[in-house]
Order: sequence, then structure tokens, then C-alpha cells
Amino acid sequence: MNNFKSTNNERRFKAHVSVVGTTQLHLRNPYIIAWWSAAFPGFGHLLLSKYLRGYALFLWEILVNNMANINLGIMYTFTGRPEMAKEVLDPKWMLLYLPVYVFGIWDSYRTSVDMNKVFLLAERENADFNSYTIGP
Repeated sequence: MNNFKSTNNERRFKAHVSVVGTTQLHLRNPYIIAWWSAAFPGFGHLLLSKYLRGYALFLWEILVNNMANINLGIMYTFTGRPEMAKEVLDPKWMLLYLPVYVFGIWDSYRTSVDMNKVFLLAERENADFNSYTIGP
């Protein structure tokens, strides 16, 4: 389907069409994106169409969570056995887990703010461009 003719006047585009798919730029609430990243690292990036970072954080979460036994420690803590949680948790893997978890939340928030700025610039540019009329 080739129904788009570029005028080459646009500096910022609201959509990118490629063989892999279409990515559209629109306003997003950065707090919602950060919340999705806090729920599971990588989800916020996937919402922003940052697939490489999203899947990397997703796989990192699964690997490090499994190696540190975080879910097992949470289960023992919630069932009232903190001594068992201390025995199960691996401190070396926990120290690897925390910075990447916080980075995922921060990076998704920062990326959504940056993408919102680009969207607003594209909106202003297209509004100015579309306000001109050609004809008599």
C-alpha cells in the first residue's frame, strides 16, 4: 500500500512505518508508563515501542529474579517466616537486581517525557504547515 507522498517539509513525523510494523507517536502519561515498569521491568518500554530495551529488561527480570529467589523470599515474608526468607535470598543477585529495577522505572519515565516533547513539536509543526492554504 503506497498511498503516502512526502513533501519533505516535515522535520518530525508522528508515525514511522517499516517492514516490522508501525510506530505512532502520541501523548502518554509518564507516571502510567513508570507504573507499568514498576509492575514488571520492561513493560513500560514495550508500551513506548522500545522493544529492544523492553525485552532486554523483561529477560533480565526473569533471570535475576530466579537466581536471587526473590519471589520465594516474598512468599516466606508474607507467610510470617522472615528467617526462611533470609536463608533463601542471595545477596549478590539482589544487589544486581535493585539498580536495574530502578533504572527500568527511571528510563521509561524519562523516555516517555522525551517522546511527549517530540510529539508536541510535531503537532506544532504540522499545525503550522497545515494552516497554509493553496489556491485562489
